[in-house]
Amino acid sequence: MVNIAKDILDDKRVDMILVTDPYNLRYYTGFRGGEGVAAISRNASYLMTDSRYTEAAIKESKDNGFEVIEYNANRGLCSILKEIVTNNKINKVGFEDLSISYSDYKKYENMFSNCLKDCDIDSLIPLGDSLLIPRQIKSDEEIELLKQAEHIGDLAFDHVLGIIKPGMTELEVAAEIEYSMKKNGAEGLSFDTIAASGVNSSMPHAIPSDKKIEYGDFLTMDFGCRYKGYCSDMTRTICVGKADDDQKKIYNIVLSAQLKVLDELRPGMKCCQVDKIARDYIRNQGFGEYFGHGLGHGVGLYIHESPAFNTRDESIVKANMIETDEPGIYIPGKYGVRIEDMILITQEGCVPLANSPKELIEL
Repeated sequence: MVNIAKDILDDKRVDMILVTDPYNLRYYTGFRGGEGVAAISRNASYLMTDSRYTEAAIKESKDNGFEVIEYNANRGLCSILKEIVTNNKINKVGFEDLSISYSDYKKYENMFSNCLKDCDIDSLIPLGDSLLIPRQIKSDEEIELLKQAEHIGDLAFDHVLGIIKPGMTELEVAAEIEYSMKKNGAEGLSFDTIAASGVNSSMPHAIPSDKKIEYGDFLTMDFGCRYKGYCSDMTRTICVGKADDDQKKIYNIVLSAQLKVLDELRPGMKCCQVDKIARDYIRNQGFGEYFGHGLGHGVGLYIHESPAFNTRDESIVKANMIETDEPGIYIPGKYGVRIEDMILITQEGCVPLANSPKELIEL
């Protein structure tokens, strides 16, 4: 991955790239600790962190050719960077403007204008999404890790189906899902689990509560885990009890929209065109005003990566991208339905990574 970063040096006309975002640190260096800074120039690559992570950083980044340097009270990051800049004759430095906080930016600006003032630094260059774009196309190894993460989600869904019943709380459902994922190899969660029942299911990102599930409730479960750093994301909506005709109608519209995307998506389409497949279908069924969010997003080391299936993103869909397909209908004060798979874009179309059933389940 470091060779990709070096290509960006030429594209952005900089002499060195500072990598500070923890997900980009993982991608470009292999280091999983998250707390540190990588400096990549044409002739050398450095990974700077403190004593808590030095040993791990050496092990995890050695295959990518990084020299690990420990900073501490006696030798700070500023001093180390000054040596690097001097030794490598650096004049222009690219930084991650999309993920850095204002306070951190001012810290680096001050560092370069004061600590490095003898090193002929004349500018800090924003990198935009240059470091993010290569992450859109997944390697075979990344795809296998993402598949396994989604498989863990399948196991969790199967587990929770066996214990859900009226009287359970949303918090209990969420806890069971998380327990199952961790028992089956998850390192942690890729986002906070959503378990929303009845009227709460009309809120796309409802927070699990002590509300008890009632007979006839829709129950929407949106959950994911991290496996060896890579995320999963899946949503299923079930009915606890028997669904009435209106519930079945809404559910089947969402399911049809989700399946239409799987059937019609092709590489070469714009992301906004993919979103339009599901959005137009739901609108034509009379429920367009109840589908407010984008159809999907990229997934990788981070749960929400680019590109995104929404009305604004004109990025081109390419093979080996992994995106989500998650249409929904949410009727305020009543209920909502969302069905979501992670999908792998192939040369011919796409395939879902989840194997959990999508037909309406009535428990």
